[in-house]
Amino acid sequence: MNVLIVLAHPEPQSFNGALFDTAVSTLHEAGHHVATSDLYRMGFNPVSGRHNFTTVKDPAFLKLQVEESHASETHGFALDIEAELQKLEAADVMIWQFPLWWFGLPAILKGWVDRVFAMGRVYGYGHIYDTGRFRDKRALLSLTTGGPAEAYVPGGFNGDLDAILRPIHRGMLQFTGFSVLQPAVHWQPAHVEPAARQDWLDAWAERLRHIEQEAPIEVGQY
Repeated sequence: MNVLIVLAHPEPQSFNGALFDTAVSTLHEAGHHVATSDLYRMGFNPVSGRHNFTTVKDPAFLKLQVEESHASETHGFALDIEAELQKLEAADVMIWQFPLWWFGLPAILKGWVDRVFAMGRVYGYGHIYDTGRFRDKRALLSLTTGGPAEAYVPGGFNGDLDAILRPIHRGMLQFTGFSVLQPAVHWQPAHVEPAARQDWLDAWAERLRHIEQEAPIEVGQY
């Protein structure tokens, strides 16, 4: 099985970094091929523009979807985007490892989606949701929070985590055809004792050893 793990955290020694390292080593040991995109260490540029492309469809007016479609037809993506597209297309399972910042993705990961999820190559022309290009692939969000679990329930201080994640699950992953696995959520790791964090890492590794058998979850449309 081919796995792509995308990490969006600026500190390698963070708990996000530990979850990432655990996933890479565990999946390698299980015999899977693992590709990674460690966005901060790569210096990935999250800002879209004409630098996304080596081709030009309309030099007078930049509309990204038009240029993406043209690049999809003419092999016109910049080298950094083409490399990410090839990892994405090869993956059977994609894992995003990130801290939940401001109720969403870190900017560098959102920018990765903006630049890599290109019209024509990743979605569009009848290829969305059930007919999406990645309909035979699965995706998993692995994230940490700054607040406790009880803050992320319906009626809780921060609201329902399922609702917070729905724009990602539905609007990015299912939109492009991915089946969504149950998210791995680690609550307030900065406030947890080292022994407990190690237990979490061990449980994460055990889950990944059986990731091929996991069934997707249902994600509400609204």
